[in-house]
Amino acid sequence: MSSQGSQASLLLSKQLRDLMKSPVDGFSAGLVDDNNIFKWSVTIIGPADTLYDGGYFNAIMSFPANYPNSPPSVKFISEMWHPNVYPDGRVCISILHAPGDDPNGYELASERWTPVHTVESIVLSIISMLSSPNDESPANIEAAKQWREMKEEFKKKVRRIVRKSQEMF
Repeated sequence: MSSQGSQASLLLSKQLRDLMKSPVDGFSAGLVDDNNIFKWSVTIIGPADTLYDGGYFNAIMSFPANYPNSPPSVKFISEMWHPNVYPDGRVCISILHAPGDDPNGYELASERWTPVHTVESIVLSIISMLSSPNDESPANIEAAKQWREMKEEFKKKVRRIVRKSQEMF
């Protein structure tokens, strides 16, 4: 393993220990496989007073060998209907975008990934995203369109997904 990979491994091990010692409300995290610190399983509990309230949503967080210099990717493996989640489950929020200037000019560099982020801050940002979707720059155009133009249908679909997630849990 490169020295960069071993530094990432040490940092991720510390973050996992910290989360085990002091769990954070709203989610749980652990390794997909005890032999791979770079792939985490995360369960996010739908935030209270949101459409996702009471749901249990599973995601995989994959870290690059040069973490924390580059962001992890997060992908829901539970069904998800949200403007900022691609149809294949990948989460699209600013802090998961590579550091530096946005080539498309949508985001400020300060909104993008910085090495100060931790697993905790990433998941809390995803929980915040569930609470308030950004339909200005959607990852799922259909969900964003439905969110804007057919709010009742959007709510109905999310309620069905929440019920399904509760049955799976």
